[in-house]
Amino acid sequence: MSYLPSIVLAAAGLVLLAVLLIAVLRGLRRFRSAMSMVVTSTGERTGLLRARSAGLRIALEQRRRTPDNQ
Repeated sequence: MSYLPSIVLAAAGLVLLAVLLIAVLRGLRRFRSAMSMVVTSTGERTGLLRARSAGLRIALEQRRRTPDNQ
């Protein structure tokens, strides 16, 4: 019966490992969700910034051109 403490200790270790694994997976799920939101927001803002800079480039080009009728 000297193997009984080893079995109990191994079982307790497996339970502890399972609990820690579940906690880590929950944390990773939250992290992925937050990362996805940040990537989406950054992409949207980048798109708006590109559109604004393109609009400014067009406006500057239109100002630089000399009118043909003058």
